[in-house]
Amino acid sequence: MNRVIEVPLWILVLIVGFAAFAALERVLVPSVRWFFRRRMEKVVSRVNSKLDRPIEPFKLARRHDMIQRVIYDPKVAESIAEHARTEGVPENVAFEDARRYAKEIVPSFSASIYFGIAMRASRWLSRTLYRVRLGHFDEAAIEAIDKDATVIFVMNHRSNMDYVLVTYLAAERSALSYAVGEWAQVWPLKHLIRAMGAYFIRRKSRNPLYRRVLARYVQLATAGGVTQAVFPEGGLSLDGTVGTPKLGLLNYVVSDFDPEGARDVVFVPVALNYDRVLEDRVLMSAADAGNRKFRFSLFKMLGWIGRQIWFRITGRYHRFGYASVSFGDPVSLKEFVKTCPDNVTECVAEKVMERVREVVPVLPVPMVATVLLAAEEPMTGKEVVTQVNELANWLEANGAHIHVPRDSLDYAAEFGLTLLAKRRMLSEQDGQYSVNTEDKPALQYYANSIAHLIRRAQENSQG
Repeated sequence: MNRVIEVPLWILVLIVGFAAFAALERVLVPSVRWFFRRRMEKVVSRVNSKLDRPIEPFKLARRHDMIQRVIYDPKVAESIAEHARTEGVPENVAFEDARRYAKEIVPSFSASIYFGIAMRASRWLSRTLYRVRLGHFDEAAIEAIDKDATVIFVMNHRSNMDYVLVTYLAAERSALSYAVGEWAQVWPLKHLIRAMGAYFIRRKSRNPLYRRVLARYVQLATAGGVTQAVFPEGGLSLDGTVGTPKLGLLNYVVSDFDPEGARDVVFVPVALNYDRVLEDRVLMSAADAGNRKFRFSLFKMLGWIGRQIWFRITGRYHRFGYASVSFGDPVSLKEFVKTCPDNVTECVAEKVMERVREVVPVLPVPMVATVLLAAEEPMTGKEVVTQVNELANWLEANGAHIHVPRDSLDYAAEFGLTLLAKRRMLSEQDGQYSVNTEDKPALQYYANSIAHLIRRAQENSQG
């Protein structure tokens, strides 16, 4: 019993290592998890007391548990079996494919990161880059939404700043869960995005098993009351217009909806517009090339941030004009299916996107761009101001929502003219402004954001 046993040093190190690992796994890790779980519960309790729509338990479930729930779902199990037959692989291989897809999709929401970091960051970034304004907002209609309903914000997609702006403006209402494209699957951004409750999607994937896993996650989240934000256009607008909706995510929600169920689904149209879209040149280049092959570059982003910091240090920094967000009238899915029993997804998509278009904010740069593009000859600053006033009053009379900074259309016109001149899109000679030939596509890009409102006004005038 008391004999001394000699063992090689490396064996001793292994024994001590395994013992330490066992102690960590059995004692320390559960304690640490319990500590952070308790802390998260306190944060959620405090945050929920301030939110109009509290965070649902589904959103707070552990990521591992949610992944298991998705991959063992009966409908996913059917797709796994079908995938195995189609691809000629064992079911356990197909099951691992489904698990991999679920791990890619399912978020890992952290209330501390969302409300402690993301909210502050979105507020700071929005105010630093833009003069942020809330456009049309019918508070009574929003307040009238059933508190038990699942709310889905349906938005046009102008810029990656859309995520930031809407997160900032919805701060007092709920924590949003976004559908984010593959562009954000880069380290360390993807971890932050998951912690904010967003889920990644492969927009162009036609893999039936992947689509089934994605569909079941979206459907479970909707049934669980998770407030979501989706971009039906399927990507950033390359020409500035509000595009036609793609039915993928909306179809997942609508196809699984039970009109007799207790929980309604309410779509809230959201329209965004900018005096300057940060990615405008990249998007226009993609439009010219006829494809969407543009990738997120961390180094380019850091370079751009560095330049802005340098401008701020040297006193040359200016915000990029106005950014505005408007909210349209909500659409209750429970009520809507009564009026459109067939092709419900198509009907919902058309109705909601129509309401998005109706409330697109009209900002200074799009108005000035519209006026200058229509001019056959160079215009003086006074002539631009006069025509912007006429355009704004005409659009407003036809139901458009005009943002008038400082309650002065004269100032709005001068502000838009100044922004375009600073970007060197205009030539000035003897007090007269004209559009540079090479920059006409850029001005058209901004004018396109309100072109549908002009067409509607023309139709009203002719009718």
